[in-house]
Amino acid sequence: MTKKTLLEPAQLISAYTQGFFPMADFNEQIRWYSPESRAIFPLYDLKPPRSLVKFIQKNNLQFTINMDFEFVITNCANREVTWISDSIIESYIKLHQLGYAHSVEVWLGDEIVGGLYGVSISAAFFGESMFNLISNASKSAFYFLVSYLKKKEFVLLDSQFINEFTAQLGAIEIPRNQYLHLLRIALNKECYFID
Repeated sequence: MTKKTLLEPAQLISAYTQGFFPMADFNEQIRWYSPESRAIFPLYDLKPPRSLVKFIQKNNLQFTINMDFEFVITNCANREVTWISDSIIESYIKLHQLGYAHSVEVWLGDEIVGGLYGVSISAAFFGESMFNLISNASKSAFYFLVSYLKKKEFVLLDSQFINEFTAQLGAIEIPRNQYLHLLRIALNKECYFID
């Protein structure tokens, strides 16, 4: 049986501010990454497709922040292959309790049908994962987050690694040195995810 490795909040915050992020491998061992090519979202170039806006309106989807962080992160981990181990879940719940990790919930009636979570430090938001229980719910959560971060005047929306889904949402890759420059700008700006 693998021993659980909990990440201390100070360790996580220090890692993010230096351009690193953790993921668990298939043995639940935590590895640290700072890839040569880093995926980010060009925040101020993003806008939701009209079809998605219509979908949100038609279904009367509602959005909340930090209403049920544990539900969101647990559902993000609920897939066949995941890097979100029990240790990651417990570590980020702790980070959430300290005000650094946040969730967006998408509601259809009185049920959460999708969402995402990530970490916020100064004017940087590090997107971690998203999930949906109905079609388009994670996309809806994403564009809600984008709109929210713009209102708060955030500088950086980090996507870590690019994949087919994030590329569809508008993620691009930039060299690590360019990412670290953007990160420094974001960390030097006073910004609060929650006032």
